[in-house]
Amino acid sequence: MSLPSTVPISQTSIEITQPGGPEVLKPSSRAVPAPADNQLLIQVAAAGINRPDVFQRMGFYPPPPGVTDIPGLEVSGTVVALGAGVTDWAIGDQVCALLSGGGYAEYAIAEESLCLPIPEGLDLEDAAALPETCFTVWHNLFERAELKAGEWLLVHGGSSGIGTTAIQMATAMGVNVITTAGSEEKCAVCEELGAVKAVNYNQQDFVEVCQELTGNGVNVVLDMVGGDYMQRNFNACAPQARIVSIAFLRGSKTELDLLPLMLKQIVLTGSTLRAQPLENKARIAAGVESQVWPLIAEGKFKPVVHSRFALAEANKGHALMESSQHIGKIILTN
Repeated sequence: MSLPSTVPISQTSIEITQPGGPEVLKPSSRAVPAPADNQLLIQVAAAGINRPDVFQRMGFYPPPPGVTDIPGLEVSGTVVALGAGVTDWAIGDQVCALLSGGGYAEYAIAEESLCLPIPEGLDLEDAAALPETCFTVWHNLFERAELKAGEWLLVHGGSSGIGTTAIQMATAMGVNVITTAGSEEKCAVCEELGAVKAVNYNQQDFVEVCQELTGNGVNVVLDMVGGDYMQRNFNACAPQARIVSIAFLRGSKTELDLLPLMLKQIVLTGSTLRAQPLENKARIAAGVESQVWPLIAEGKFKPVVHSRFALAEANKGHALMESSQHIGKIILTN
């Protein structure tokens, strides 16, 4: 389709000039893409920075076939063009959306089924911090791990975007949360967000704390650390616990004694979001809108935004993420 006359033909976007550090992110001029069937073109107000963007920049997480090489997995903004078959949205609507790529730009393409309304009472820019983390947490904790009210959840990396989302979402749904973080400041924020206990992993053993607080171990673990944490996760678990792995910041290879897995009947699972079929992501989107968006409207959950950078300063946003000095999300604004 041709773009409306109100939409420019070119835009500023951030490209990865070569695999490497944050300095390889450079502004470039690209054509504004036209939406295909069942797609929207969004004028981007803000885009979230996520750990997978860092891995893509380093050359470890290439986009799926047919997806733009421009990074960025979530945006918020205004609908400016509609592909054929779009029925749920109109030009001028404000949305946030999960993308397979292309968010670090002034305009981005999104699938109609992966767009959500801006939650009531939330700033348009802040809404860019929601899709990737909310989809990930909802799918892994409440679909895959079947987390239920009254259970105990251990969240590693509690001060990250995923962590701050998981703490708030689970707490709002009646779950008891224990989390890990690397400083007293980060632990204090995690407890302010609703965690029963935040463990400074530089000073305490999270296994001991989990067993002491629960008396029997946690029911679900959300793990983005991997490596040597895997064995310790087994030790922190109650019988019939579920462990969900979503990243491996300490590596995906380690030596394990699997006997606790068998004796405790632990379920070990994991997932990635980007490569899932569209119909799966659309199902997750529907669950997020029906179950999580009301929590935001009720004031029980909101994205924690640590820093905002202009689009052209994407390299600074990546440098901050890699420093691990942030608490919550980092977003790019147009």
